[in-house]
Amino acid sequence: MEKENKMGTMPVGKLLLTMSAPMMVSMLVQALYNVVDSVYVSRYDVNALTAVSLAFSAQNLMIGIATGTGVGVNALLSKALGEKDKPAADKIARHGVFLAAVGFAVIFLCAFFFTDVYFNGMIGTAEVTESFDPEPVKTYGGQYLRICCLGSLPVFMEIMFERLMQSTGRTVYTMFTQGAGAVINIVLDPVFIFTLDMGAAGAAVATVAGQVAAAILAVILNHKFNKDIHVSLRGFRPELRTVGRIYAIGVPGIIMVAIGSVMTYCVNIILAGINGIGTTIFGTYFKLQSFFFMPLFGMNNGMIPIIAYNYGARSRRRTLSTVKWASVTAVAIMLAGTAVMQLFPEQLLLIFEKDASAPVMLGEGVPALRIISLSFPIAAVCIVAGSVFQALGRGILSMFVSFARQLVLLPAVWLLSLSGTLRTIWWAWPIAEAASLAATAVGFIYLYKKVISKVPLDPPEPQPIPQPAGA
Repeated sequence: MEKENKMGTMPVGKLLLTMSAPMMVSMLVQALYNVVDSVYVSRYDVNALTAVSLAFSAQNLMIGIATGTGVGVNALLSKALGEKDKPAADKIARHGVFLAAVGFAVIFLCAFFFTDVYFNGMIGTAEVTESFDPEPVKTYGGQYLRICCLGSLPVFMEIMFERLMQSTGRTVYTMFTQGAGAVINIVLDPVFIFTLDMGAAGAAVATVAGQVAAAILAVILNHKFNKDIHVSLRGFRPELRTVGRIYAIGVPGIIMVAIGSVMTYCVNIILAGINGIGTTIFGTYFKLQSFFFMPLFGMNNGMIPIIAYNYGARSRRRTLSTVKWASVTAVAIMLAGTAVMQLFPEQLLLIFEKDASAPVMLGEGVPALRIISLSFPIAAVCIVAGSVFQALGRGILSMFVSFARQLVLLPAVWLLSLSGTLRTIWWAWPIAEAASLAATAVGFIYLYKKVISKVPLDPPEPQPIPQPAGA
């Protein structure tokens, strides 16, 4: 008799912990190496730090394409396993690997044509200040972003094969893959940045090297330990129907990241027009907030396959219990983040400073961290709900929530920028998250009435197989 997957039998609290803890640890390591990367670069040249910070929105879009595709594969594959349909699960896994390669091809082409346009559009009219010089920022930024994009195939493959392992409940292996990549990146950073005097380009090379190692390890671990699915591209032909099902869930996530990247791009333009230090603070904030958002995303990655599996297995009780456990955990993580930002903003900002610009950075950065972090607990609820929408195959609802946030955030930033002061602008984040929370509540109520409430409280008992007469 086939053994039931732990996602359908283990107590939900324990299951979420065992599924999420490895990914939360690996995401923390990822956040650590992102910060270490920026610290090394800031010690090389403050303009290089600004350049790497400004590259964030484009780099995040690349990762968003990979993770959006992975979310679609993750949700469908886990649902297929919950329905005991192994051939369908294998087909989804093969399409996931194929789509990862397609995503890389798109980013590879974009790197050639849009890198210079990206930086010229963002800081083309910015003035030289004490901590901001447009020309070196463009040079450093172009080098960093082009290398990361041209070498992005390992990113797509690492994320996809990690999602395949997450889909079957083997999340502990993602801790090894991401951890290995992060350690290699941290070790190689000073070598390429300082010893070989490559600056921002060296940081990019170290990043790609770590991603190569992580991708290779992810493929090996998936082949060796992930026995619930079989991935082989021999004789593979893509099916539009399967691709459509994956992207019906994944595209809203990709669009959300794209909107977020455009928002970040536009916000940086507004900030640069007021004071160049604003763009550095904004980029530094994104590095620091990753210490809390990355573990939250790790918990979310553990939650999605649990919800998808139990939805496929027709268990409303376990589905809702997972949502409750995840929501409480998410809010606890982000309350901790708010407390840290409120109590230690100076110490956090000084991690990235080495010169006389520190007083300016602290004067404008401290209120920025304290104001923006007020939105963390609200964001936690919205992020969990958005992932629930995706896990249940309703990615459009997740996109609806993100739209609500972005449609408020950018106009709020622009309106508040009319005051001419940076610290007024940061209030746009709590305002936008409040709008997102309202949209989230509407979306979840709709989902519960139309989908969740239709699922049996507990899965039906398996019926005995009729025996032929005379057996």
